[in-house]
Amino acid sequence: MARVLLLAEHDGNTLSVSTARSLRCAADLGDVDVAVFGDNTETVAGMAAALEGAGRVLRIDRPENARPVAAIIAPQLAELAADYDVVLAPSSTYGKDILPRTAATLGVPQISDIMEIVDSRTFRRPVYAGNVITTVRVPEGCTIVGTVRIASFAAAGERASPAPVESVVLDTDVPSHTTWVGLEASGGDRPDLQSASRVVAGGRGLGSEENFEMIFRLADRLGAAVGASRAAVDAGYVPNDMQVGQTGKIIAPDLYIAVGISGAIQHMTGIKDAGVIVAINRDAEAPIFEAADIGLVGDLFQLLPELEKALEG
Repeated sequence: MARVLLLAEHDGNTLSVSTARSLRCAADLGDVDVAVFGDNTETVAGMAAALEGAGRVLRIDRPENARPVAAIIAPQLAELAADYDVVLAPSSTYGKDILPRTAATLGVPQISDIMEIVDSRTFRRPVYAGNVITTVRVPEGCTIVGTVRIASFAAAGERASPAPVESVVLDTDVPSHTTWVGLEASGGDRPDLQSASRVVAGGRGLGSEENFEMIFRLADRLGAAVGASRAAVDAGYVPNDMQVGQTGKIIAPDLYIAVGISGAIQHMTGIKDAGVIVAINRDAEAPIFEAADIGLVGDLFQLLPELEKALEG
């Protein structure tokens, strides 16, 4: 069996669901060690140890790792990877930031957005907005380094008993030219868009930034994250970190509610793995209805207040 190293994603307190989804992929390739980088990772490491498929959890604690700075974590991950056949990370902002640097340090190519395992060295990944699926193979003797398309894998379940957790000390020299300045998050207390089980998204049909508040209210009723189409972002209704689609975030929630979104192919690429898609649009010919499990044709300014009222009960 191959030795697989999986980079865990976390915020210092909670393990991201992207790690559990990536672990499902990693476990199909071999025996998995989960690497948790941070400053005080005891809690997060315990969460990783509770996941089915985790053979060991490795804690790499040092003050420099307190923040997710790729320039600092990547060289450490590369040193740790020396004993492994496969190195994986979620295809999230975090994984996409760190893994290319790791691959470059190791002097090997990287596979992005692994969506299917063909065999131990062959994988499938989407290109051209998901309209084409390519098959790629890593040459023999080359360490496999790849990001996992988290929308393509179900989250790993819980183990009957936790995996062992070990502390690892790396003497890697880390650079000082890159430092953490701060974090600005627009989502507030709402769930993270890429890992949320429920998402409410708005499009150009809302007409203004002020009207987009209707989406925030509905999301708060449902305990959902908030997304947007590119048209809504380009119109200035919301910031671009909320964009869902080919040039935004690829998501796979259990429930996706699209309000005033026509369903351009670039947007559909980002939501096609959602469990249930609900579309609200006044245009009965909107392309999104072709993919929707539930479609409501009508004026969103009438339907959303009625939906909010129903949720109050």
